[in-house]
Amino acid sequence: MTSSSSARRAAFLLVLSITVGACSVDSRAQQPERAAAASAPAARQVQEAPASTAAVVNALPNFAPLVEQFGPAVVNVDVVQSSQRSTSGPSPDDPFYEFFRRFGVPEGRGQLPPARGSGSGFIVSPDGYILTNAHVVADADEVTVTMTDRREYPAKVVGVDQATDVAVIKIDGKNLPTVKIGDPSKLKPGEWVLAIGSPFGFENSATAGIVSATARSLPSEGPTNYVPFIQTDVAVNPGNSGGPLFNLRGEVVGINSQIFSRTGGYMGLSFAIPIDVAIDVRDQLIKTGHVTRGRIGVSIQNVDGQLADSFGLDRPRGALVSSVVKDGPSEKAGVKPGDVILAVDGRPIEVSSELPTIIARIKPGTNTNLTVWRNGKEQVLKVKVDELPEPQLRTASLGGKGREADQASKLGLAVRPLAPEEKEQIETEGNLVVERVSGPALAAGVRQGDIILAVNSKPVKTISELTEAAKAAEKTGKVLALRVQRGADGGIFYLTLRLS
Repeated sequence: MTSSSSARRAAFLLVLSITVGACSVDSRAQQPERAAAASAPAARQVQEAPASTAAVVNALPNFAPLVEQFGPAVVNVDVVQSSQRSTSGPSPDDPFYEFFRRFGVPEGRGQLPPARGSGSGFIVSPDGYILTNAHVVADADEVTVTMTDRREYPAKVVGVDQATDVAVIKIDGKNLPTVKIGDPSKLKPGEWVLAIGSPFGFENSATAGIVSATARSLPSEGPTNYVPFIQTDVAVNPGNSGGPLFNLRGEVVGINSQIFSRTGGYMGLSFAIPIDVAIDVRDQLIKTGHVTRGRIGVSIQNVDGQLADSFGLDRPRGALVSSVVKDGPSEKAGVKPGDVILAVDGRPIEVSSELPTIIARIKPGTNTNLTVWRNGKEQVLKVKVDELPEPQLRTASLGGKGREADQASKLGLAVRPLAPEEKEQIETEGNLVVERVSGPALAAGVRQGDIILAVNSKPVKTISELTEAAKAAEKTGKVLALRVQRGADGGIFYLTLRLS
């Protein structure tokens, strides 16, 4: 190979090397661009993700501000029941029987330990009035209210209403946090609601869900049901009883009261008392110590499809009158068995369970218009609503207001007025029947069901007269003679009650 050929070969290799190097440099220079292009969709996805997440978050209700604002007005209600604990041992019918049997409490003798329980409530006035369930405090000898900041207050039972399961208790306080009252009539199925309470003792627990139905009628132990319950799927468990049900505006629309369960735990069905029903009960209990309800004196049943056809109705609706009380308001107004009550003062009755609820809230003595279906046409009858005697309603002397309640509770008695039919059945002139006994009254031999006739030979007809007698006895040696009647055949006698 000549020198010139070698030179040309070297030059070619040099040009080739430079070209390849240039290509390599260009390739390396383009790699970041390609990488950036490849990662661009991922970057866009990362940037877009927060926007879609925010949309999901914004689509769901945020209950945190509501709990923060109104949670302090929700309280824990702890109760102790020490009276009426049989010295002969627990009965197999006692709900605590199995518990005591397993833990070795003698069945034949000995005083049982106090029963304890807990529930929830909420403050409705800055001076300490609290709404809760009747079944939480009805049989309590001691009631303690605990705030969210752990302050504790002894509470007095102002009154309980078994028919609606509403109770009012009172603590001594000023400028206390309160809830805001809403309108349950505006609730719609599917609307979000929130419950706050103490399920299983876990205080200030919040659970949320939706309204499943409104104006729900539930089976009751008595002949009627006065509560058009709000049905929800909010998780409510033992301990939630008496707690508030809030709507999204932070307004209380109900009091959590019951669950439907085959196990004792939450199964997706919970029921709340509409707050307007509870407020009406509250006002009456604070003012008079008992609840007055209206009645028209009829027995009713629901109208099904076949009954609607037989009476010529266009569809099943209304309340079919099966019987009319003799000389009652309805009989005097001309209501007859076989009438179908379609409306009260223009308010339609779709199912029979709505009628007792509406009539019960009408003040006795009020004239009301019943639209009835008779002989294939509508007609309007004017009925004067009478007062419904309810022996299951009690005014507990362990509660009440102010100094009177303190004096009455020293007797160890909880009493209620006798209904007229009870007085007739027992054949008594007394007005007060003993509902619960503890302390001095229990030691004196007073029993549940005894009728109080007189104190120190002075007849007592009202709870206030009984409390006045307690105050007078405290000033004169703290001993009084209680004249009682024990049933229809138990005789009348005196019992010596020593307040000390």
